[in-house]
Amino acid sequence: MSAPTAQVAAPPAVPPPAAARRRPYRALEPTRRGKVLRGLLLAAGSLLTIFPFYAMVVIALRPETAIDFPSSLLPWNLDTSAFREVLAGQDMLRWTLNSVIYSVVSVVAVLVMASMAGYAFAKKRFPGREAMFWSFLAMVMVPYHVTLIPTFIVMAKLGGVDTYWGLILPSLANAQAVFLMRQFIKGLPDELFEAAKIDGAGEWRTFATIVLPLCKPVLATLGTFVFLWHWNDFLWPLIIGKSADMWTLTVGIASLRQQQVPLSVVLAGSVVALVPIFAAYAVAQRSFQEGVAQTGIKG
Repeated sequence: MSAPTAQVAAPPAVPPPAAARRRPYRALEPTRRGKVLRGLLLAAGSLLTIFPFYAMVVIALRPETAIDFPSSLLPWNLDTSAFREVLAGQDMLRWTLNSVIYSVVSVVAVLVMASMAGYAFAKKRFPGREAMFWSFLAMVMVPYHVTLIPTFIVMAKLGGVDTYWGLILPSLANAQAVFLMRQFIKGLPDELFEAAKIDGAGEWRTFATIVLPLCKPVLATLGTFVFLWHWNDFLWPLIIGKSADMWTLTVGIASLRQQQVPLSVVLAGSVVALVPIFAAYAVAQRSFQEGVAQTGIKG
């Protein structure tokens, strides 16, 4: 008679590893109610953000006699007479030209100077580099308004009042732009610059053929921000510009209220002033998004 064979208990079923990994992920997925709530919050935030622009456009399209808050914010009885009056004015064209000169020249100059300074601070070795960089960066800690009067006195001594170069020159030393370019160029591999040096490339050729092409996304991002800063700048153009011919668009539009111009005309000028901003963003949108993703800038 043979001995009974021992029965081995089957091991407990183990859930597949993939299912075990998916379970906590599913627990973090928002429920349908959470998605709806998030959508409502985003929609409410979007409406609050868009409302000032909507109100500005509607009032600009309304005849002066029909402006009566809050009923004037309803989109009826609209006409474009305020826009026609703004675009027909010679002062508006002059102020727009001044803003374009001030913004475009500043963007080009700041990008050139910041990229060159950033390259030097990131990849070049020279005595006192760190002390010079951090001293330059300390300018960020000084409030902009504190430097206005000393800057105006210096520009007045140099004869820059009511001139284009007096308007543009003080804004070229941009510490934030230098810091941003330095941090981006510092992340570029040193092997690229060593290979260029072995190939016989000089400093200018290395800067033009290696640094600038690799910096396109951050240059587009920085250029967009610099354009916005200068296009919307009000205080410095107001101080340095004495005659109406040297006013920028922001200063000129603000002066319209002192001339007893109807509110719809003032807001029509503000809407016109926003068009170049949208155009600049549309042109640089793709590079701007790439630059924000690579540099970690949050608007």
